[in-house]
Amino acid sequence: MPGKIYVINVGSNASHSFCSPIFSDQTFEFIPIPEDSQLPSSHGLEYRNLKSHYDPEQNLSRYIPKNMFGATVHSDPEFDTYTYGDNCEVNPRAMGMRNVTKGDFLLFLARLQYWEAGEPTDDFGFYFIGFIHVEQILRSVWETPSELQMERFHVNAHLRRGMANRELWDGFWVFGGSSWSRRFYKAVPVTRDLCEQVFVTAKGSPWEWKEKRTELQTIGSYTRSCRCAIDPAAANGKAKANILWDRIEKYSR
Repeated sequence: MPGKIYVINVGSNASHSFCSPIFSDQTFEFIPIPEDSQLPSSHGLEYRNLKSHYDPEQNLSRYIPKNMFGATVHSDPEFDTYTYGDNCEVNPRAMGMRNVTKGDFLLFLARLQYWEAGEPTDDFGFYFIGFIHVEQILRSVWETPSELQMERFHVNAHLRRGMANRELWDGFWVFGGSSWSRRFYKAVPVTRDLCEQVFVTAKGSPWEWKEKRTELQTIGSYTRSCRCAIDPAAANGKAKANILWDRIEKYSR
């Protein structure tokens, strides 16, 4: 598929007291990070109310510490209306997203924890969990968007924050996806072999896999900042994009 591919590392990580679970059949649940501050229930979603992607009658409480049940979720990305927001003008890790244009892809990477027999294990890995095919962009949101824009983007966590506290109209950007956007049914494993085939550093050199760092640490380090990972118009870019999309097609259904 045409369009530049931006890789974005999302969801709970090693700094949180919980992690999104993945199961033996490669299905998974995505658990977002907490909000910086509690939001009123009219605009915020609490962890206790997160629902299973596969069975909306089931909540995700078993994967979340009890002391987090009442905390507000920063549900971003969200895969109901396919939006993602970030502070692209002030967050150094997100500044690369200012170059995103209509037709590009935001490919979401998450650290998942393997669960077996209903219990968490010590096995973790990085996986692709879905993507947004960018159709609309709200740039530099400093005030309440128009009625039409609110209709499209009101589910996004950044707009929910702004509706709860006007000081949180803080210049964020929000990206809206087309009908091509997908939340994967199964997580797509991100392996060293795949990374060596399709990714390079910001300077164009291969990733370094140092002996004192685990593969998980290396992948996490190189994906900490969001940037264009593959440009199909660049040298070898089309071939790299094809390898990546073929892998997604193979593992995600």
